[in-house]
Amino acid sequence: MEIIKKIENRTARIGIIGLGYVGLPLVREFVKAGFHVTGFDNDQQKVKSLKAAKSYIKHIPAEVIAEMNRSGRFFPTTDFSRLKTMTCIIICVPTPLDQHREPDMTYVRETARTIALYLRKGQLIILESTTYPGTTDEDMKTILEESGLRAGEDFSLAYSPEREDPGNPDFSTARIPKVVGGYTKQCLNSAKALYDTVVDRTVPVSSTRVAEATKLFENIFRAVNIALVNELKMLFDRMGINVWEVIATASTKPFGFMPFYPGPGLGGHCIPIDPFYLTWKAREYDFHTRFIELAGEINAFMPYYVMGRIIDGLNAKGRGIKGAKILIIGLAYKKDVDDVRESPSLKLIELLTEKDARVDYNDPNVPKTHRMRRYDLKMRSVPITANSLKKYDCVVISTNHTAYDYEFIVRHSRLVVDTRNATAGIKSSRIIKA
Repeated sequence: MEIIKKIENRTARIGIIGLGYVGLPLVREFVKAGFHVTGFDNDQQKVKSLKAAKSYIKHIPAEVIAEMNRSGRFFPTTDFSRLKTMTCIIICVPTPLDQHREPDMTYVRETARTIALYLRKGQLIILESTTYPGTTDEDMKTILEESGLRAGEDFSLAYSPEREDPGNPDFSTARIPKVVGGYTKQCLNSAKALYDTVVDRTVPVSSTRVAEATKLFENIFRAVNIALVNELKMLFDRMGINVWEVIATASTKPFGFMPFYPGPGLGGHCIPIDPFYLTWKAREYDFHTRFIELAGEINAFMPYYVMGRIIDGLNAKGRGIKGAKILIIGLAYKKDVDDVRESPSLKLIELLTEKDARVDYNDPNVPKTHRMRRYDLKMRSVPITANSLKKYDCVVISTNHTAYDYEFIVRHSRLVVDTRNATAGIKSSRIIKA
């Protein structure tokens, strides 16, 4: 095929739509592989930052952006008319939930409509955004074919779920096996040939639906098991049993067990959201996903459970929640990243504020908050010093960044509510596990 020849000799021009936590690492890999890459994004500030060799993602240093710029093979833009000059177009746009916790496919559909305006014969279109089975060969295909071209005949169509794990030094984009499903066998071959140039291993599957379902299954597996351990944490707290010790001990079993860890709730762009994409799609087949929804209820309850522990801790010290000064340690959804999407810390701040508590936060990776879909906190990270810690009635460890000195935090705080077992090994009556 002509497109495969262009991929193999690096004359294929790659367009990546969405320059966030998924798209930008993908840009890096294709530039490293010798391709000319155009990055598309509606956010003019992102494009401006990239042109100035500035990074807005912690685990992608500015020097990486500068190196891509120096190569002369990377061009970020907001001009989507350039899509018509691309050989391969990869879509990495958000797939959030709406206010009713149903799939919000606005970004995917609008992107597909934009591509359809410039679609030409011979192009390869790949969706990477997490979504329900049928999105690629039903929704995407229908919109793209409004151009008058036919999928599998005039252009290739495929799905390959992103598997990024921001902040994980052991698994870069290139090292994570890439699942690929095509609308036709020919579409699959083209998509596989493209990803073979940038990842160590591609995993071809029989259809786009299998690829879409694989991504959902991976994250539902995590969501359900995290819900289980969160429920056990709440039970074991009542029973006076340390759930973290139980997990560590169970992990000594060399077979049939995989450790999952409790926390203040689910965060990130995948696990709190993806299961509900399948729950929504299941209704079309008259099927009720009770297990998934129960897990969602348990995980969504965790910030409320933490709130209860904060209130209990304050009450024990003769202090009510109203007017209490609370410091949230860590705003990002997991340690050592700067990603705050769906972070349980945001929900905690909301709940505390509703109770008229006075809330601050510290996060070395998030100097200030920005406008999000549900939140616009307009807050800045406050410094952590011995004197500043003493002024708070309660310090809540919500994200266990490795940069924190937890012994220092405990020593200078009146009350510490630890949701991550960050204070393990520190003996103090001021610590409450939550």
